[in-house]
Amino acid sequence: MKDTGARPLRADAQRNRDQILAAAARSFSKCGLEATLEGIAKDAGVGIGTLYRHFPTRELLIEAAYRNELAAVCDAAAELVDTMPGAEALQVWMRRYIDYMTRKLGMADALRAVIASGANPYAQSFELLVGAIKPLLDAGVAAGEIRPDVSADDVLISLSGVALATGSNRDQADRLVNLLLDGLRYRA
Repeated sequence: MKDTGARPLRADAQRNRDQILAAAARSFSKCGLEATLEGIAKDAGVGIGTLYRHFPTRELLIEAAYRNELAAVCDAAAELVDTMPGAEALQVWMRRYIDYMTRKLGMADALRAVIASGANPYAQSFELLVGAIKPLLDAGVAAGEIRPDVSADDVLISLSGVALATGSNRDQADRLVNLLLDGLRYRA
C-alpha cells in the first residue's frame, strides 16, 4: 500500500517504506511481539530513524505491515485473471491466500497489540478479499470451469478454514485447496 499522505513520497523514500514493510511482515510473522524495531530496520537496510520517520509507533508499523500484505494478496487477483485461465488463476490465488494467512497467523500477537491500542487492522479486510475473489470466480464461471452457484464469501470462509486448520502444514493445505477447487468445478 502506498503512503496516503497529501504528497507522494520520493522514489527513495517509497523504496525504504516498502523495504521496511516487507521486513516487518517477515519479522512479526516469525517472532511476533518479540520482533525488535532495530532488527526490522537492519533487515530492511535502513536506519532506525528512517523506520521511525515512516512509522512513529510499533502499532502503526504492525498495522501497515498487515495492510500491505493484504493489499498484495488482493492485488494479485487482477493480475492472475488477466494472465491465466479462470480455474488456474483461482487455484494460484488460493495458494497465495494460504501463504498470506500463514503469515497473518504468525503475526497474531502483534495484531492483538494493535487492537489493544484501539486500532482495527481488520477494517475492510473481508470486503477487500471478497472483492479480489469475485473476478476470479467470474472468470472461471465464464470459461465454464467453475460452477456458477458459489459466492466469493463462501470461498473466502472455506479458504480461511483451510488455513486455520492446517497452520504451517503446506502439503495438507495444498491438498485441501485442490479438494476445494474440485468442489468448485463440480457441475460447472
